[in-house]
Amino acid sequence: MKLLRTIALDPSDTFLFDVPAEPGDWAVSGAFRFCDRDPAKLSGKDRSAFRSGFLGIKSWGWSTLAQIVHATEDDHCAVVDLLARRLVERFGAPDPTSARLAAEEEVAFAQSLCTYPIGSLIAVHRAASNGEVRESFRRLQLREGQRHGKAFSFMEVEDDTEPDGNLNLANMSEEPSRR
Repeated sequence: MKLLRTIALDPSDTFLFDVPAEPGDWAVSGAFRFCDRDPAKLSGKDRSAFRSGFLGIKSWGWSTLAQIVHATEDDHCAVVDLLARRLVERFGAPDPTSARLAAEEEVAFAQSLCTYPIGSLIAVHRAASNGEVRESFRRLQLREGQRHGKAFSFMEVEDDTEPDGNLNLANMSEEPSRR
């Protein structure tokens, strides 16, 4: 079985997010963290988390990348249990049973992203339009012969969706210009 863990190839997450995830933290998409907020009104580091963050379950922090890793059935159960506890403690789930059902759904979705080989890196991009949040995921592929190193040393994108031509990592936390 495969699951996602956060990974930090450089210190950029410490600048992008109020709370960066700890490297190696089990990860889920985390889009649910914004269900009660208007994405159009997000700014700064909250906007960065919305647009490009995976949620580290233990740290409750954000990571721009997640890595596909091997997981055991015990790992899977522990991830669901931890997320269910976090949903009660930090997100106000009404009861442990509801939290567990939501956690199972989130972890199943994270698993569905793990169709690539172990070690593959996944990036997310979220956008809101007409009241709906849309997520797109990309696998970042190392160039042949390279190992994970610095974030900007390696990537080719393999993906079946069109990239966001307006995405600028350096300005991700800034508000879009209005014309």
